[in-house]
Amino acid sequence: MSQPLATTPSVEDVTESIIFPPGDIYSDEPPLESDLHREQIDLLIRLIKWWWRDRNNFYATGNLTIYFSPNQKKSEEFRGPDFFVVLDAEKKDRKSWVVWQEDGKYPNVIIELLSDSTASVDKGLKKQIYQNTFRTPDYFWFDPVSLELRGFHLIDGQYQDLAPTESGRLWSQQLELYLAVYLGKLRFFTPDGDLVMLPEDEANQQLEQTSQQLEQTSQQLEQTSQQLEQTSQQLEQERQRAAILAERLRTAGIDPEQIF
Repeated sequence: MSQPLATTPSVEDVTESIIFPPGDIYSDEPPLESDLHREQIDLLIRLIKWWWRDRNNFYATGNLTIYFSPNQKKSEEFRGPDFFVVLDAEKKDRKSWVVWQEDGKYPNVIIELLSDSTASVDKGLKKQIYQNTFRTPDYFWFDPVSLELRGFHLIDGQYQDLAPTESGRLWSQQLELYLAVYLGKLRFFTPDGDLVMLPEDEANQQLEQTSQQLEQTSQQLEQTSQQLEQTSQQLEQERQRAAILAERLRTAGIDPEQIF
């Protein structure tokens, strides 16, 4: 009796046989290196969310796991950038970024914060993963202690160094913003070179401007008051001169009212 011929499984059969892990997976990142790292990550997240507060088509977060393979081997198939931004994504809270649940999207921008224990990985293995697997267009690393800042842009599948401006700023094509160190922190700058501020920074700036305006108004009022005082003194001097003249006329037997 002949055996039935073996058939090659179709693409549909193979696809259906792959069991992807659930997409609702919690982040699995280690604690941050220091307060400097935590404060820097929080600052970057707050800045970009405030700058793009009228946009609903991006996701920005930090120290959150990116799951990008159903195999889920920790050392190979998921990474947790210190800060990343995904464009054309729904703006909502997530437990983690699960690539196969996000239409295959990877971060458009990644920033890693260097430390003694992570610098070699950030500059080596992670850079290769972000270049070859994530295909993340803009990658930066920053050392909160030494203030080392370096950036790369993906060109023809390879990271190319970004050349800093004369003021030391690096351009992110994806964010359409500059990155640079300002008062010991990594900050964003507009294409015109203005510092991207937090809401409290803007409020303080407005208060400062209002205070300066009030100070100018106060100075103008003081000048006006001095001018009025000078005018009043001049009028008083004129009155005194008129009184002296009138007295002299009366002494001379002349009625002042006949003259004035």
